[in-house]
Parts: sequence; C-alpha cells; structure tokens
Amino acid sequence: MALDLIKRCPRLAVATGTYIVPSLVVIAMCKSAFPSGSPLAFWQNWIYKCIQIPNSATNDTCIHISGDSTTTGEDTHVSTCGELDKEPEERIKKATTIVSGVLRGIGIKKIYELKLIHVQSQELLRCILGNLKTFMSEDRRLVTDVAHQAMFQAVEEGNVEFVIEISRTIPELIRHVDHRQRSVFSYAVECRQAEIFSLVHGFVILKEEIAAITDDYGNTVLHMAGKLAPSSHLSRISGAALQMQRELQWFKEVESIMQNKLINKEYYLNGKGMTPREFFTENHKELAKEGEKWMKETAANCTFVAALIVTIMFAAAFMIPGGNDQEKKLTTISHEKWFLLFIISDAISLFSSTTSVLMFLGILTSRYYEDAFLRSLPTKLIIGLSTLFFSIATMMISFCSALYVMMQGQQCILIPVILLASVPVTLFVSLQFPLLVEIFVSTYGSGIFTRKYENWLLQ
Repeated sequence: MALDLIKRCPRLAVATGTYIVPSLVVIAMCKSAFPSGSPLAFWQNWIYKCIQIPNSATNDTCIHISGDSTTTGEDTHVSTCGELDKEPEERIKKATTIVSGVLRGIGIKKIYELKLIHVQSQELLRCILGNLKTFMSEDRRLVTDVAHQAMFQAVEEGNVEFVIEISRTIPELIRHVDHRQRSVFSYAVECRQAEIFSLVHGFVILKEEIAAITDDYGNTVLHMAGKLAPSSHLSRISGAALQMQRELQWFKEVESIMQNKLINKEYYLNGKGMTPREFFTENHKELAKEGEKWMKETAANCTFVAALIVTIMFAAAFMIPGGNDQEKKLTTISHEKWFLLFIISDAISLFSSTTSVLMFLGILTSRYYEDAFLRSLPTKLIIGLSTLFFSIATMMISFCSALYVMMQGQQCILIPVILLASVPVTLFVSLQFPLLVEIFVSTYGSGIFTRKYENWLLQ
C-alpha cells in the first residue's frame, strides 16, 4: 500500500508540516523492515538466502475501493493490479492449505514472509530515492534537509541498508554534520551502531576526514568512543565485565582508523583539556568498578564449586567402589573395564577442577586495570569455566561407573539414581554454559565490526 501511495503521490516522500513526518524519515526509523533489523539463526539465514521472491509478489499490491458516486450515481472501482481469480479450484485450494500448513510448521513460511517484507521495503526505499532526484532540481534545499534528517535518524536506529542507499543517491550526505557538528560516523560511534561505523572501512579518504572532525565541544570521533554507551545497548550484554570489554573494543576499533599524523597529544585535547583515553577513563570509572565486582563474585562462586569437586575426587581416588566389603571388592575386580573408567575419570576430574581453582584464584588476585578487561580477564574466566564444566562431566562419569560396578543386576534402581544425581549438575551447567559461550564469542569471535563494505558507495 505504501509503495502504491508513493507511486501515485511522489511528493509524500518529502512532504513536511506541523503534524507530518516525511515518509523518507519514517522508513529510516523502521530498521525491522530491513535485513539488518531481523537477525536470524544460521539455519534460518541459509533458508532466507535460498528463498527467491518473484517480482509479481512485490508488485501485486491490490487496493479495491468501490462505492456510490454522489455526483453521477455510478460505481467507482480503482485497482492497482489485475484482479486475482475469485474462486480457485477446490483441489488447488486444499493443496495450498496443506502445503501452507507444513511450511508454517517448519518455519519456512515465516521466513518467506519476512524476506517478502524486506524486498518490498527495499523497493519502496528505491522508489522514494528515485523521486528525490527529480525533486532536487525543483527544491534542492527542502530535499537536502529531509534527506539529512532521515540520514541521522537511520544512523541512530542502525538502519545500515537505508544509509547505504541514500548515500548512493546523494553522495554528499555522508559528509554532512548535524547541529552539534557531529559527522555521520561520529554519531554512529556515540549511538554504538557498529554496522554503520563499519562503512568507514570502504574508503581510506573517509577515515582521514572523520578523524579530523570535531564537534562543538572539541571532541573527535575517538572522544565519542570514550563516552559511555547508551544503557539500551549495554543492557543487551551480560555482566558489567563484558560491558566494559565491549566499550574497550569500540575504543580500540575507532583508534585503529586514526592517522599517525594525528597522534599529536595536543590535537587530541577536547574542550575539557582531556585526551580520548583520559575521557574514556573518566566516563567508565563506575563501569570498571562494577566489572571488577562482577568478575570477583563470579570467580568466588565458581572457586567454591571447583574446590568442592577437588575434595571429593581426591578422596574418591583412594577408595575402591564397595568400600571395605570383600565381596563387593571382588565384584569390582571382575568389572575391570568399568573400574578403569572410574579411576581415569576421577583423575581427569581432579586435575580439571584443580586447574579451574587456580584460574579463578588468578582472577581474584588480578590487577584490574582497564585493558585487562579486553583479553586477560575474559581468557582466565573462559579457561576456568571450561575446566570446571569438564571436571563436572568427568565427575558424573566417575560416579556412574562406580554405581554400575556396585549395583549389578539392580537396573531398576541404578537408572533412576543416576538420573536424579544428574539433575543438580545439569541445572548448574545450563545456568553457566550460556555465559561461557557469550564470553568466548565476545573475546575470540568475529566481533561486531565487519570489513565486508568495500567501495560500497560506488556499487
């Protein structure tokens, strides 16, 4: 419907007024209507790429308006496309219903509908931008003002597809500054929109230009990275330590684009006489303290669990399943393979939990300087949690093998006991394992920044 309206009334793209928001600004705010605003799992992304949307699916937007004419008494009928068959064959209808139900059940229909929305949104955007070129010759100032407003709104929302398309239509927009003299990329850093900022890697000349721009307060783009991120972005990250890590990653990424000729400390001073690093430290004092507290609490809790496992496994290593019962000792010997499994898993659990304790003690005694949150502390936490989970798993293997040796012929008791014993362990792992994955991805993953946008302005 929106596409049909824009085709009929092109000026809606830039129409302004007291209660009117230009359609260009509205679509800039709708990040969810574009691929970047709809993250998918890897298997969903694979299906998404395989789905082909025919042109007819985006063009067949039917609007039927019928009613009695007050002046002529004749019926008015408006249609934007050919009418579809009103009465499809019954068999085709049933088959379509069945197929639709199956596709909906496995999630493909939902992904198809999502891609259809994305394709239609991109077509709508291109239609609006195509009209802008026409209006530029008529009222260049109005078009530029609306496009400028839409550009910075898209940056705030993180709508990277919009920023790319409008920059290709009006290339000078990428060099615009707002009322506070912030460039597009400076604003992207302040709003922590990683994909928007990654566009800077498309051209070397852009890096040189944005590095030299300062706002009304004398802040460079690196000073922007030194500001504390909006709470809406920090709340998406688990734990103050990982939030601090993300802030450091932003600072290092922006620092990497600054040119050697601008390393002069005097140039870096803002209106408060602070360098970007001093500005970063000043704004992140509280977050650093919270990160230290979070790290120590996590390490202390995990140290208690690991130390408990060390104690149990050390004692179990010197005890034969069955205790002092001579008959059960003979049974143990007769199940040599299971007894060997018990000894090996016990030893591995003991060594793993000991390593875990040492790692967590290293965290508790660390010097919590800022850059330690970037790699050092997360790495220790990753090793500590990994070895703790491994020791728990091998402890359960040791427990099950010992139970199997001792309770031969009593399967009706053996299986329920093993299942019940697994409940608390499974609960602990399910609570802590997602944290381990998040820390690993945040520290050693591909990162939030990308280098895929090369020469995007010329494509």
